Amino acid sequence: MDRTLSKTKTRALGAAPGGHEIQIQYRTLSLHVDSYVEGKSKPAEVQTADPASALRQIDVHQIPVQEVYARFSTSPTLGLESDAVERRSKSAKNVISSPPTQYWRKGLNYVFGGFNFLMWIAFIVTVLSYEPLGGDAPAAFNLGVAVLLFLVIVISSTFYALVDWHASRIMNSIKTLIAEDASVIRNGEHQTVPARDLVVGDIVTLSMGDRVPADLRLVQISSDVRFDRSLLTGESDMIPGTLDATSHNALETRNLALTSTFVVQGTCTGIVFAIGDKTVMGRIVAMSGKTKLELTTVQREIWYFTKIISTLALGLFCIALIVWAAWLRKSFPGFETASQAIVNSIGCLTAFVPQGLPVCVALSLTIVAKRMAKRNVLVKNLATIETLGCMSVLCSDKTGTLTVGKMSVQNIAFFDAEFRVQDIKERLSVEGNSEAPAAFTGLHMVARLCNGAKFDSTTAHLPVEERQVKGDATDTAVLRFAEELSIPSLALSAPTLTAAYEKFFEIPFNSKNKWMLTAVRRRETSDAHAKAEPGTWMLVKGAPDILFRKCMDVLKADGTTSPFTPAARATIHALQERWSSEGQRVLALCRRSLDELDIERDMPANDLEALMHSQMRGLTLVGLVGIRDPPRPDVPDAVATIRRAGVRVFMVTGDFKLTAVAIARQVGVITQEKVDTLEDMRSSGVPKRYLTMKAPMMKPSEEDGDRALVLTGDDIETLEEADWNAVVGNYTEIVFARTTPEQKLKIVESTKARGDNTVAVTGDGVNDAPALKAADIGVAMGAGSDVAKEAASMILLNNDFTSIVVAIEMGRLVFDNLKKVIIYLMPAGSYSEFITVFCNTFLGMQLALSSYLQVCFCITNDVAMSISLMYEKPEADLMLRKPRNARTDRLTNWQFFVQVYLFIGLMMWPCAMSMWFLFMKQQGLGFYDVILVFNKWGAGLKGYTIEQLNDFVNVGQCIYYVTLVFMQCGALLATRNRRVSLLQSNPLWGPRRNLVVPLGMAATAVIAVVNLYGPGLEKVFMTTPIPGMFWGIPFAFALGILVVDEVRKLLVRTYPNSIVAKMAW
Repeated sequence: MDRTLSKTKTRALGAAPGGHEIQIQYRTLSLHVDSYVEGKSKPAEVQTADPASALRQIDVHQIPVQEVYARFSTSPTLGLESDAVERRSKSAKNVISSPPTQYWRKGLNYVFGGFNFLMWIAFIVTVLSYEPLGGDAPAAFNLGVAVLLFLVIVISSTFYALVDWHASRIMNSIKTLIAEDASVIRNGEHQTVPARDLVVGDIVTLSMGDRVPADLRLVQISSDVRFDRSLLTGESDMIPGTLDATSHNALETRNLALTSTFVVQGTCTGIVFAIGDKTVMGRIVAMSGKTKLELTTVQREIWYFTKIISTLALGLFCIALIVWAAWLRKSFPGFETASQAIVNSIGCLTAFVPQGLPVCVALSLTIVAKRMAKRNVLVKNLATIETLGCMSVLCSDKTGTLTVGKMSVQNIAFFDAEFRVQDIKERLSVEGNSEAPAAFTGLHMVARLCNGAKFDSTTAHLPVEERQVKGDATDTAVLRFAEELSIPSLALSAPTLTAAYEKFFEIPFNSKNKWMLTAVRRRETSDAHAKAEPGTWMLVKGAPDILFRKCMDVLKADGTTSPFTPAARATIHALQERWSSEGQRVLALCRRSLDELDIERDMPANDLEALMHSQMRGLTLVGLVGIRDPPRPDVPDAVATIRRAGVRVFMVTGDFKLTAVAIARQVGVITQEKVDTLEDMRSSGVPKRYLTMKAPMMKPSEEDGDRALVLTGDDIETLEEADWNAVVGNYTEIVFARTTPEQKLKIVESTKARGDNTVAVTGDGVNDAPALKAADIGVAMGAGSDVAKEAASMILLNNDFTSIVVAIEMGRLVFDNLKKVIIYLMPAGSYSEFITVFCNTFLGMQLALSSYLQVCFCITNDVAMSISLMYEKPEADLMLRKPRNARTDRLTNWQFFVQVYLFIGLMMWPCAMSMWFLFMKQQGLGFYDVILVFNKWGAGLKGYTIEQLNDFVNVGQCIYYVTLVFMQCGALLATRNRRVSLLQSNPLWGPRRNLVVPLGMAATAVIAVVNLYGPGLEKVFMTTPIPGMFWGIPFAFALGILVVDEVRKLLVRTYPNSIVAKMAW
C-alpha cells in the first residue's frame, strides 16, 4: 500500500507544473503530514506555524467506527437530534471562504491594459514637450493635450473596472442559483438539507454522482464505492473507499471522503468531522490565496491585434521624430521646433489607437453576462460563450437532455401476457378482482427491492407522484410504480414487502455493467405460507440484451416458469424491439433463489461481491418493464435551429439502439428514412475516400446532402482510424447507442481530431463527466449530477435545451459585433487621421487635424458611436452561416483590410482633405500654397500675417474634424449590416431596432459642438467656430458613403459568386 501511495504522489508531483495550484498545495500538505508521521517533524513550537499542523492532528480515520459515533455524539440510526443541530450550527457554516482577490494586479491591468500604455507614452512625451522642451514660453496647448490624455487614462481605467465588477457581480449572483443539497439522517429520518447547513456529527448518505459536501469519515460503504479525487490530486483514477484506515496520512487514507470530491460509483454513509474553512479543501484554498486573471479567446485575439497596432503606432511615432531630427530640422529650419514635432507626432500614437475597441470588448462581457443570466445559464468562464460561436458538432445525451427526464412506467410484460399500467390501476387494483396474474408478486418484489432510488422521508405524507425522490430518473420511475402497485387479490403492497425483507448486499447500477443487483433475506416471521417461499433472493434489474444471456428460465403470467429457449428469447426480443421502436426504455427484471448457498451474516463485503458475481447465472426472467421519457417539447425546434446554423447534432446514449433511433427521429436528430449501420458504411467503400485526405478536411460537403448512421457500443469497439474518418467526415446525422463512458470519450476525441471541429457535449449523468471534461464546451443540466456540473463549462440551470441556441447566437454575435466595431473605427481613426500626420511630416503641409482633435475624436466621438454596435441584435442570417473555424477564421482577414483601407477609408480621407483644401482655396491659398511648403509657411505668404495663417489652420482643422464626425454617422449605418440593406434593418423600429445608434449620433454631434463653441477651449486648444456650409456638406458625404455601401451590398446579394461578393467582409 505504501508503495502504491508513493507512486501516486510521484505521478501527481510530475503533473504539478501544469499550474494546478490546488493539486500542488494538496501534495505539499500530504508530504508534510507524511514527514510528521515518519517522525521527521520539526519541534512543536515550529509546527504551530506550519499550515499542515492542523491536518497532522486528524486521527478520526484511525479509530473504530463505534468510537467515531461516540466522539461526535451521534447515533447510527437516529443521527443528530434537532437541538444538537441548532447548537452546532451557531459556530460556523459549511461554506469555504473565497480566496482574497489581488486587487493591485487588477488595478494595474485596468490602468495599463489595452491601449492605455500607449496613452501613457503619449502623456509622458507631451509633458516633456511642455517642460523642459517647451523653452521659455511653453505652449498651453501642449499642457492641455497632456491633461486630456491623463483624463482619458483615468476615465478608461475606471470604465474597465466598473464593467469588470458589473460582469463579475452578474455571474456571481447567478451562481447562487445552483442548489447544493446533502442527504442526511436527522431525528431518525432521511432528509435533504442545504449543504451549507451541515454540522459536525451529521450522518450524510451519498450515492453515485454526488459531490461530497464536507469532510466525512466513512462508516458504511457498498463494495464498489469509488471516489474521484482529481480536483485534489490531479489524477483521474477512481479511488476505492474503505472502512478501515489504509494510511496514517489523513490525506492519503481511503476511509475519508473529502470535500468537493465525487462519488462516481456505489453508495456510502459518513459522519461529518470538518466543515467549511476547516476542511482539507478549505485549508488549501486559504493557502493558495490568489486568483488567476485569464483572458477569453476574443480578448486574446484583441490583445494580438492590439500588439500589432501598438507596434505600428510606436514605429510610426519614432519614424516621424527621426525624420524631423535627421531631415526636416536641417533642411527646413524653423518648420517645427522639437516641442511641435513631438506634439504633432502624437497623432501617430492616437490615430492608430482604436480606443473604443477595448471599451467594447469590456462592455461585451457585461452584455453577454446579462443575457445569459436572463436565460438562467451559468457560464463558468465567458470564454465558453465565444467558443460556442465556433461550435460545429453537438454531442447530446438523450435522457434528461433531449427528453424531459421524468420517466414513468407505461407497460408491463411477462412471457405470455402484456399489460398497460393504466389498465392495472383501473382493473387489478380494485377490491374483489381475482383476475390478477400471480407473476405480479415476483415482478413487484424485484421492482421495489432492487432499486437505487429512495423517497425523502419529509415528503412521505404526500401522494406517491408528489413525493421527492433521490435517485436517477429510471429508478425513480420504477420506484413510483412499485410503491403505487397494490393488488388486493395477491396481497401486494409496498409497505408489507419492504417490512418483510432486509437488504444485505447491493451492487448499484453503472454504465459499464448496465445492471443493478440486490441481495435480500426475509426477516423472521411466524407466517407458515411465507416460510414456504425461498428466504434469500438475488434480484437483478437492467438492460435486456445484457441480462438475457444470464437467464435460464422465464416466468409466465400464472407464476409458473418455462425454459428460456431460443424461441422464447426471440419472442421476448421481438416485444423489446417493438417497445423500443416506440421510444420506450426497456428493462429486464430477473431473480434467483440463494437458499442453497450458506451465506454468513458477517461475510466480508469483498467476499460477498465475489460470490454474487459468480452466482449471477441461471436467472429467471420475471418480466419486462417499458418506461417512457417523452422528448422536451422545445427540443425539436431547437435542434432544427442548431442544424440550420451548420452544427451537426449527434445523439450519444446508453439506451438500446431502436429506442435511441426512435427518440432521435422525434426530436429531429435523424431526418433520413434510411439509417446506415457499420456494415452498410464499410460495404459502401466510403472509408477509402478519406485515406489520403488531411484531418482538417474531413467534413461532410453540402453537395452530398444529409446521411444518417447508427452505431452501437460494440460497433465502436471495432472501429479503426479509417472508419472514424468516414464516420466523422461523411455523416451529418449520427446516433451512438449502448455506449460506455470510455466510448463517449472516444467519440468526442475522434470528432475533435477531424474536420477542425469544435465539439460541445451535453449531459447530466456521472457517465457523461469524462466526455464533458474532454469537449471544447461541456454543457450540463441543472438537474444533473454534481459530477457532471463540475466537469461542464456551462450549466443550464432550468434544463432548457433552447438556451444552447441562445448561447451559440451570443457567441457568434459577440464576434460579429466586435468585427463591426473595428471596421467602423479603423477608416477614420487609423487612416484618415494618420494621413494628416503623413502630410505634415513628409509633404510639408500644416497639420490638418490638431493633436487635441485627434485625441478627442478617438476617445469621445468614436467611442460614443462604437458602443452602439455592441448593442446590435443578430442579423437575420447569423444563425444560417457556417460555424466559424476557430483555427483559421481570425477577427481580421484580407476582406477586412479591403473594407477598411480600399473602400470606406478611401472615401473618407479624400472627402475630409477636400474640405481642408476648399476652405484654404476660399482664403486665396491654392493647392501648392498649402502642400510642400514646409518652412515657407509664415508671414508674407500671399500677403497674410502669421497670425492670419494660423487662424486659417485652426479653422481648417476644425472643418476636417467636423467632416470626420459626420461621415462616421454614414459609416456607422453602413457597418451595422454585412449583407442586408438599411431599409430592412433600420435602427429606429423593427426587429433590428437599436436606439443606442441615434443616441450615439446625437452624442457625437454634441461633442463636436462643445469642442468648437465650448468656452475656454478656444484659448487652450485653438478650436474655433466654422462657416455654416462646412456643417452641411459632411452630411452629403455621409449619405454618399451609405449609398455606395448599399450598392455594394446589393451586388453581393444579387451576385453571390462575383468578385465583389468574395471581397465582402
